[in-house]
Amino acid sequence: MQYSVVSLQKTVTTPNFRLDAEFYRPFYLESEKLIFSKKNDRLGGLISVLTDYHANGSYEILRGNVEILASSNYALMIRTVDFERDDFENDVKYVSEHAYNFLKKTKVFGGEIIINKIGNAGKVYLVPPLNKKISLGMNQFMIRPKESLNNYFLYVFLVCKYGRLLLEQRITGAVPLSIDKESVRSVPVPILKDEFQKIIKNLVGRYFALSNQGKDLYFQAEQLLLSELGLLDWKPKHELAFIKNFSDAKQSNRFDAEYFQPKYEEIVEAVKKYKGGFDELGSLVKIKDKNFTPKDNEHYKYIELANISSNGEINGYTENFGNELPSRARRKVQKGDLIVSSIEGSLESIALITEDWKNALCSTGFFAIHSDKLNSETLLVLLKMKVGQLQLKKGCKGTILTAIGKDELSKIVLTKMDLKIQEQIKEKIIEMYKTKKLSKSLLEIAKRGVEMAIEKDEEKAEKWIDTEIEKIF
Repeated sequence: MQYSVVSLQKTVTTPNFRLDAEFYRPFYLESEKLIFSKKNDRLGGLISVLTDYHANGSYEILRGNVEILASSNYALMIRTVDFERDDFENDVKYVSEHAYNFLKKTKVFGGEIIINKIGNAGKVYLVPPLNKKISLGMNQFMIRPKESLNNYFLYVFLVCKYGRLLLEQRITGAVPLSIDKESVRSVPVPILKDEFQKIIKNLVGRYFALSNQGKDLYFQAEQLLLSELGLLDWKPKHELAFIKNFSDAKQSNRFDAEYFQPKYEEIVEAVKKYKGGFDELGSLVKIKDKNFTPKDNEHYKYIELANISSNGEINGYTENFGNELPSRARRKVQKGDLIVSSIEGSLESIALITEDWKNALCSTGFFAIHSDKLNSETLLVLLKMKVGQLQLKKGCKGTILTAIGKDELSKIVLTKMDLKIQEQIKEKIIEMYKTKKLSKSLLEIAKRGVEMAIEKDEEKAEKWIDTEIEKIF
């Protein structure tokens, strides 16, 4: 049995006068005690800006032609989903230049700390250097620390164990969960030595550099394939009107206009012109769609659609006993498999199962595929770029939840890619995964280093960081 004894005076001084027992759970109080044992200050005293989104009639959200919206006349509206996918280019939203300039407090320049207000309340992100106009999205707080506190250090503190617990402590409500400004301002922050803050800043800087290097490797692989297929400059065009024969509808057993959009035929015809030939996916891969029943008392890693980043990386998971996992956790995957989302709206959620994920489970919203004719790295890029995405979208059907079935997936036409090109793609994607894994290792070292500095002191934490860096490099 766990319990805490607190004075009435303490309850009076808590943000929003908290009397609920949840706020005073022992591990929250222990975290506070550790912070208070160091030189510290409340977050409100360490920041120059704490702002959120101000909705009004002038704040117009725009979606449409990416090339036009990405021009200098529009600003990217940065959202939680963009941080989660680590993708600020695809399926993003923009606001007009008028809205960007009118709402001056919501301008984002890079390096700011973002905290979710509602839903996934208390989740913390750091805005990467994006070299474009950015405006703050809805349901987020934006923080800029004063010059006396390094923003990278503050970010790492807020995502490490102690910062995470102290934010979690301040979350209120039921559905949805939320956190307010005063609660954020009340979080105690350790003021560690400037030299140690600089070490943490350097680690986070290297994390971003390696992360960008990984994205560049994926881009190179995609460009190599597009060039090989002669599709570098091809752009799909959505036609408002076109004519099809009744025989086409009867043969496909589809009567919806979207299915017969000319852009789908164009991409298939481009694939069929490939010098090395083509075939249907059903002949190129083995599709694993049988359900697996997890054992009740065995632990499994479980991958959902939301865990897949834009470049095919698995950036999160749930771990639990088989009998505690959701009923959709029924696909067992092995190293080398490619998991492909079947749900429209998440068709880009495609990832390679690496050594870290063998024997994991994924949602029944995925197909797991494997091929002896195309390596998994090449399959990953083919299906994530327009060659695969347009055909996946075409095959989707349904009403409330549209999805692509096994039969339509099997009909997707892909190239019998040249083996030399496949090998080049494989090298780039393998290097991408290594680079991304290394970048994550650096961030984890930074987080643990800050925790150790809080628990012990900066000198011991610095020595530990040096030792860990030597190991991974």
